[in-house]
Amino acid sequence: MEPKNAEILSVASIRAADVFAPTQGVPSWALMKQAGMGIADAVEQRWSRRKTFILCGPGNNGGDGFVAGRLLADAGWPIQVSLLCNPDALSGDALKAFKYWGGPLAQAAGDALADSELIIDAMFGAGLTRPLDGSALDLCNAINGSAAPIVAIDVPSGLDGDRARSDGAVVQADLTVTFHRLKPAHVLEPGAALCGETVLVDIGIPDGWREDIDAVGELNGPDLWSNAFTEPDTATHKHRRGRLGVLTGGPASSGAARMAAQAGLRAGAGLVTLLAPKNALQVNAMASTEVMVRGFDDVDAFLRGLDEMRATAAVVGPGAGVGEETRKRVIAALSRTFPLVLDADALTSFAGEPEHVFEHLRPGDVLTPHEGEFERLFPELLDRSLNKFEAAREAARRAGAVIVLKGADTIVASPDGRARVNRHAAPVLATAGSGDVLAGMIGALLAQGHDAFDAASAAIWLHGDCAIHHGPGLVARDLIAAIPEALTRLCEQRARGAALQRLK
Repeated sequence: MEPKNAEILSVASIRAADVFAPTQGVPSWALMKQAGMGIADAVEQRWSRRKTFILCGPGNNGGDGFVAGRLLADAGWPIQVSLLCNPDALSGDALKAFKYWGGPLAQAAGDALADSELIIDAMFGAGLTRPLDGSALDLCNAINGSAAPIVAIDVPSGLDGDRARSDGAVVQADLTVTFHRLKPAHVLEPGAALCGETVLVDIGIPDGWREDIDAVGELNGPDLWSNAFTEPDTATHKHRRGRLGVLTGGPASSGAARMAAQAGLRAGAGLVTLLAPKNALQVNAMASTEVMVRGFDDVDAFLRGLDEMRATAAVVGPGAGVGEETRKRVIAALSRTFPLVLDADALTSFAGEPEHVFEHLRPGDVLTPHEGEFERLFPELLDRSLNKFEAAREAARRAGAVIVLKGADTIVASPDGRARVNRHAAPVLATAGSGDVLAGMIGALLAQGHDAFDAASAAIWLHGDCAIHHGPGLVARDLIAAIPEALTRLCEQRARGAALQRLK
């Protein structure tokens, strides 16, 4: 799911865009009719004509359902429509839509739903902030208990559009049709899973709506990155492509750093050097070919190694060990001008005293915590935040660096307030070492001089692309091997896009 309209808006911002349209001569009823057409089109593209039951609520979500019902009925679909309230309670566009439907109202009894071959949930939209109760709760349970495919309008009923979760029952949709722009519930878990496939419909809100509306974030994709992942030109050489340093741990825990280093090479760094404690020098040298190895015995020697290799970026953390030695090495590396990727043990080493590292971080540095590591650095921030966008943005502000909050809905947040969510990934990434590979890929882009926010965004997307094209059975080394083909696909995609722009 990567629509061209990448902005993700809050429920209030979507409402503001809806209100803006009539001020520019586009009536709200016209928006509702466009929404109904979008729903009907999405349904007809995916299913043949079949017995369809539409459950309409008292507001505009129900109005969208009435319009879709009329259009599907006119196309020959056998449609039944029910209403959760008395028609006398309807007003505004919802009342217009009810009259537009013009057909009878059915009782939404369990037998009627059980006999249906498709169910459209138009009960409540993204603005619902309380749990379902009463008849709506009963209907939600009946819908989820049916064998029919389920289509949700805007969001599945019961799902909070901003929080992307609910305190009660939620309709589990196979398809969700939403309008104008995506909301947090469409891209953050568990909301995204409850939405199923999500289709974004343009309902004709006129230009100018952005003037007083700020996006919550963006859906990550290649169109957003300035110039990351372009093919090298003929005049380049390895030193122009960046020099990446990677800290290793001891002899029994150096594999993670080697994977980060190999990923850094595959992702385009011209030269990668492992900096290993003296007792881990031999094991790393024996296991490395293209990657160079330097030994050190104290913090000063570690810094000399970075200086002598003329590092343009470094990765610190994978397999580094948790404790005082890693803390010292992180702070020492932050005294240099090149950017750092801090991952894994480099993050956990500052649990309980995160300010000790925050005061040294720069906007060009990147921290890559999973949720457990995030909690150690930012206690209770996730629980207290409205959603992961808010939590990651606040974390980036506190740290003064780019935050990559990893998960099925990985968030990249910049200290300047920008945020992106990556949905271009696959569950097979849940395997040991995949985070080490990602750290190396981000490090490679930083080493080549790319902006930290774009570097992290591009690396995460490419990392997910490797997993998508590999499929089941993936281990971390497979990700490294898959990087060249993913880079080729991306460069070809960008070249095609540039060619199309030139033809316009």
